[in-house]
Amino acid sequence: LAVFQYDPDGGRDLALCTGPLYHSGPFNICLTQPLSAGIGTVLMDKWEPEETLRLIQHYRISHAFFVPTMFKRLLQLPQKIRDQYQVASLRFVIHGAAPCPVETKQQMLDWFGPIIWEIFAGTEGPGTMVSPQEWLAKPGTVGKPGPGQMKILDEAGVELPPGETGTVYIANPEGSRFQYYKDAAKTQSVLRDGYFTAGDLGHIDADGYLFLTGRSAEVIIAGGVNIYPQEIDDVLARHPAVADVACVGVPHPDWGEEVKAVVQLCEGASAGEALAEELIAFVKPQLAKQKWPRSVDFVDALPRNAAGKVQRKQLRARYWLGEEQI
Repeated sequence: LAVFQYDPDGGRDLALCTGPLYHSGPFNICLTQPLSAGIGTVLMDKWEPEETLRLIQHYRISHAFFVPTMFKRLLQLPQKIRDQYQVASLRFVIHGAAPCPVETKQQMLDWFGPIIWEIFAGTEGPGTMVSPQEWLAKPGTVGKPGPGQMKILDEAGVELPPGETGTVYIANPEGSRFQYYKDAAKTQSVLRDGYFTAGDLGHIDADGYLFLTGRSAEVIIAGGVNIYPQEIDDVLARHPAVADVACVGVPHPDWGEEVKAVVQLCEGASAGEALAEELIAFVKPQLAKQKWPRSVDFVDALPRNAAGKVQRKQLRARYWLGEEQI
């Protein structure tokens, strides 16, 4: 990304590194690229929402990288705290690593301005990028793939028409081939006719824009119906008591699976049966009946990796394997 501008007299640009440098996103966007352009980087020891705002104001940060969970926690700060800090120095913000609810991103655009770009990519290879202007015209999109860059395939490997959800496959030319460490079977399972998949599900609309639905490993199958938990997460995240949420499939004697919401509450909210019923009622006007959570569990924190992705496999293990800890 040629977005940094070197100013030998004043060092006009300064990047804020919000994540761990062993992850490719912060390492490349917040360290390698700025330093290659002669731009300094401010490293955070540990990410905290108010500290982020303080650093942006104090150092007049121009560039930063975030994941959606960080956006959510920034927005949960009391308005009087948010108003204490100036963020006008920001000129380029990029986010990625996990799907971002439309409402969350819209609120961040309202706050930071139309400077927030989104990237969809992975360790295995490049994906797409979408400008704030494109996103505002197509809320929820992660960008427009180039010709031949991506395909949406069904389980048989047949390419799907616009609007139909399937597995996202990305071009994997010879110069960018990869292998999973000591796992030839997994490597082979994600490759198909010169394309690879990281397990993402989505569709491409009639105008060629990609929208993500979730990941294949996360799909809940209840009574033979595929349910994508990210859609339910996005609705529950709008409730004022919810700080973080992840829905998973748990065993059901008749349907095979049913939806359970695992919720981390905002400070001051009280867990209990009354709130659980309130959260279930909250989604009902917004989602089809088969997508309603049948139960809610409250936890102190959801497991997320360094990239900000929720670890649904760990959550599922608690209910399928009898694990005691999340």
